[in-house]
Amino acid sequence: MKLKTLCAVAALNAALVPVAQAHEGDGGNVTYASDHAPIGVMADHRHGKGEWMLSYRYMYMDMSGNRGGTDSIDPDTIVTTVPNRFAGAPMMPPTLRAVPLEMPMKMHMGGVMFGLTDRITLMAMVNYHTKEMDHRTYQGGMGTNVLGNFTTEVSGWGDASLGAIVGLDDGSQPHRQVNASLMLSVPIGSITESDRVLTPMNMRPQMRLPYPMQLGSGTFDLKPALTARSRTGQWSYGAQASAVIRLGDNDEGYSLGDVFEATGWLAFEPKPWLSISGRLKASTKGAVDGIDPNIMAPVQTADPDNHGGETVEALFGMNLAGSTDWRKGHRLALEFGVPLYRDLNGPQLETDYTLTFGWQKAF
Repeated sequence: MKLKTLCAVAALNAALVPVAQAHEGDGGNVTYASDHAPIGVMADHRHGKGEWMLSYRYMYMDMSGNRGGTDSIDPDTIVTTVPNRFAGAPMMPPTLRAVPLEMPMKMHMGGVMFGLTDRITLMAMVNYHTKEMDHRTYQGGMGTNVLGNFTTEVSGWGDASLGAIVGLDDGSQPHRQVNASLMLSVPIGSITESDRVLTPMNMRPQMRLPYPMQLGSGTFDLKPALTARSRTGQWSYGAQASAVIRLGDNDEGYSLGDVFEATGWLAFEPKPWLSISGRLKASTKGAVDGIDPNIMAPVQTADPDNHGGETVEALFGMNLAGSTDWRKGHRLALEFGVPLYRDLNGPQLETDYTLTFGWQKAF
């Protein structure tokens, strides 16, 4: 893990101590840390009628190195063996000549929830992305002579989401919930971002960036989920099935792949204000359907087929909850994830780790 990430984790731990100590000797009216899922799980709980909750999440994903299927693949192999989808077009070589090396992604997400009734909670989310992608460009033609490196960068608002959580249980067990949720993603994020690149002919034109560097999907997307969670003594557990379903093509002629996820978690609560969790998440994502005619370059990310795949991830987290004085209703959480299995479509960057930090305030 990078030094800046370690510093952020240390600062978080220091900030959590006062919140934790506030619970010692509370006795009766205690807020349980396990009443929320790990911070990486969305739409897991509902609120009582008239209750509000504000939330903030910071998500960091570090992608480094390339993988095709289940095997790692080095840049020299990519540029000598992987065909260029656009070969035959003017100035296009037969094989790929630019290779992504690393991609750090940062996202800030703000959310609000409101209990319309004891069974229906409304919610809305917005997010802001910052993305960088480092590349290595090889000289035109064939071979493995390196021309140089370049970095593309984008930042801006992503798509917004609006929806509701509906309780399927009768609410008689406050620490057990079964919820169905449906969100609609509204395409406000840009899908026409561009930056300067280094071509195999040693030119630096301004070009539209490939699909992973765009800020939104460009389509209205449905996000259904079904979540069940419960607590028994000091243990809590839950599971969720969710999806992202694209509703048609965007204005540039394509749609990102549909996503299907299943996750389950188990958490131990040594104190009411603290829970420590372990979680497994499996996901499958389709390739890009269609093509943006303005995205054409001898790089793997420009090929719609080189996106998506199947992954399994292990995540470890911590929730802390305050219940007295100014800390009442505040919740801090952290979750760190590493990949266990990756079967990716074509050569593409692979994820090394993910980190999510969150703050929530109910009132």
